[in-house]
Amino acid sequence: QVQLVESGGGLVQTGGSLRLSCAASGLTFSTYGMGWFRQAPGKEREFVAAISRGGVTIDYADSVKGRFTISRDNAKNAVYLQMNSLKPEDTAVYSCAAVRPIITRMEYNYNYWGQGTQVTVSS
Repeated sequence: QVQLVESGGGLVQTGGSLRLSCAASGLTFSTYGMGWFRQAPGKEREFVAAISRGGVTIDYADSVKGRFTISRDNAKNAVYLQMNSLKPEDTAVYSCAAVRPIITRMEYNYNYWGQGTQVTVSS
């Protein structure tokens, strides 16, 4: 059974930082690209960032480029999202997802999803 479990969300002030983690189990982690998506209240889920199986290819949404950093540790079956210079508009539930064979911004391509972790940025 595949499980993706996010952690690290919370409440932070504008300009602050958070580091999200996603622990994967039940799949051959190194064969999956990994992505982060977010969904704000009343809005559709949107792509945030993705990293390829080996970590060579990385993609960011324009709205987070330069502020967020995605990384992975295949030895630990984990993917991370370092979020700096947070803004109130970053408030959302953040979910990680696994995709094979290549990373994409299209959520319907992703095979497995975590439940999400809440990030709230106060102004």
